Amino acid sequence: MTTRVERVFEIPASREAVWAAISDPETRARSISVVTEFETTGDRTSIWHVSLPIPGISRTISVETEDIEVDEPEYVRFVGRSKAMNVEGEHTLEAIEGGTRLTNRFRVEGRLPGVESYFKRKLDGELANLEATVREELDA
Repeated sequence: MTTRVERVFEIPASREAVWAAISDPETRARSISVVTEFETTGDRTSIWHVSLPIPGISRTISVETEDIEVDEPEYVRFVGRSKAMNVEGEHTLEAIEGGTRLTNRFRVEGRLPGVESYFKRKLDGELANLEATVREELDA
């Protein structure tokens, strides 16, 4: 089973300013509550160290992430792969009157029991964290 969520935020800042925040893999990782550590491994690659509060998973999971499609300042799509889950995220930025509309789509495919149900319950909150992080970065 796959968990999917889409959320749209309107942020009172230019598309270029929102792009600077959302296109940064470290900013995206920092906003997710279960990411305990982040390391850059290449120009478009990184590793997110994730600690999921799920019975049976007692260690941190390394999720290898890569920005696979970047169309500055309008779109970024990334994937994350690990033994526990696969993640795909997309951020689409649209200039609107007074700021930017940021559309966020996430898909999580669990590969271990409990991963998908955890994200089904928590993914909306994680996107709220992402919005708060972007607003904090922009003082918006």
